[in-house]
Amino acid sequence: MLSTLIEAYEATHWPIDPPDAVEAIRFRMEQSGLGHADLARLVGSRSRASEILRRKRPLTLEQAWKLHEQWQIPAEALLRPASPAEKH
Repeated sequence: MLSTLIEAYEATHWPIDPPDAVEAIRFRMEQSGLGHADLARLVGSRSRASEILRRKRPLTLEQAWKLHEQWQIPAEALLRPASPAEKH
């Protein structure tokens, strides 16, 4: 019972936001040994992959779906709008 109370307290006072799309993609690439070329195959081109990773271009719904289905990245991380601090 104590652990449940602690979890509730921590969730209220120190919530952990899910990663944004770029952080989630980079994490999956690092963890799975995937490279820029692998991402380019999914999103259409190397230049598009670079723009996504540099936050110059948002993911399309189709790209997000492919990343979710093929790389098992949680959809909520891929579809969450970027906060102003995340937009460079």
